[in-house]
Amino acid sequence: MLCTSMLRADHQLLASGRLILTMTSKRWKDDVVYAMSLNKLITWPIGVWPLQVYNIYSLLRCAVCICCASLIAILPFMEMYMGCTDVEQNIECLMVICCGILGVLKTTWFRIYAKNLINNYGSAVNDYMTIDNIKERDVMRKHAFIGRIISCSVVGFSFSGCLLYGTIPFLNYNQSNRINMTNEDTILKYTIPSRCALEYFNFPTSMYKIFCLVETVIVMWGTIGNIGNDALFLNITLHVCGQVKILRIHFLTFDVTSPRIYDRFNALIQRHRYLIKLAKELADLISFVLLIKLFIISILLCIMGFQLILALKVHDIIMVGKSLVPLSGFLLQLTLYSFIGNYLKSEMEEIGLSIYQSAWYSFPKKITRNVLFILMQTKFPVALQAGNFIMINLATYVSILKTSFSYFSVLRIMLEV
Repeated sequence: MLCTSMLRADHQLLASGRLILTMTSKRWKDDVVYAMSLNKLITWPIGVWPLQVYNIYSLLRCAVCICCASLIAILPFMEMYMGCTDVEQNIECLMVICCGILGVLKTTWFRIYAKNLINNYGSAVNDYMTIDNIKERDVMRKHAFIGRIISCSVVGFSFSGCLLYGTIPFLNYNQSNRINMTNEDTILKYTIPSRCALEYFNFPTSMYKIFCLVETVIVMWGTIGNIGNDALFLNITLHVCGQVKILRIHFLTFDVTSPRIYDRFNALIQRHRYLIKLAKELADLISFVLLIKLFIISILLCIMGFQLILALKVHDIIMVGKSLVPLSGFLLQLTLYSFIGNYLKSEMEEIGLSIYQSAWYSFPKKITRNVLFILMQTKFPVALQAGNFIMINLATYVSILKTSFSYFSVLRIMLEV
């Protein structure tokens, strides 16, 4: 009887263990899906999702995205080269060209340097699989939630702008037909400025609506290459920030009375080094892209702001809307990179503050020497930089805004004179 009871107890213990393991496994899976499913949905179609199988099909999807972004840049350039645009249309063409260039650059760059993203996303999956602390899981879920909000915001805003630009040609075409204008007198406006380019290649005007629809799809696909890559990068950067915050908690609450103090503190040091390595990979990946992006956004903020001032002066509501949409989009991108870059830098710096606030005075001498090296390292934290010399943080963001608004003020005064 005793053996039977013990055997039943063992079976119950094994069953409960399996139940706990199943529930934990399901929770891990739910966390990974919650944190990464949206990014996968956005970036898998353009072939840059880091956890995909890198084969000929992913390369083909990437090539299609690059071709769409290239068309967004090439067609408006042809319009300007052929002299088919006025001053207002030149500004619009310049804006579209810059968006196409950024889409090509980001998609190509994230594909070439995919190893950096693969390492970071692989590490993120491992973090979700090995987490066993409720508070640490809450920190990770909080950063994943912020990442989802960022992805939904930038993608939703960009697609709304694409649909707006895709709808305007149809509205103009229907309005022209209502006032009985002939096809010869109608100046057709496409989603992408491309009227003269299409005429040069002898595309029939009878398929005008089809071409507008195709161009709208091209613009949306190229937008994923531009904005989707931003969402992919910003989400994994937020995850690294969350891991640094968890490490800060470990340093702050380090218990010197528990056994194996050297092994536990050495594990924290190794984790710190690993997170620095991941952050450096992200910073190296985005450095050149941020340099080009910062240059383009700085110029376009001035140009689009000038167009907005002119549109407000002549009370052109359509032009005001077409100016505000890209202007808001560029400001949104600049804001997100600046805030998250500043957040990453501050979290890296506060590692030293967390150690200082711990019971470091009770550490053995051998560990105290390691503490000094950590404090020295936090004086030079990893940060997002444009071209490895322009820090992307709130100070840079405020400086760009101040310069742009000063430029707007001068232009407004010149127009009123």
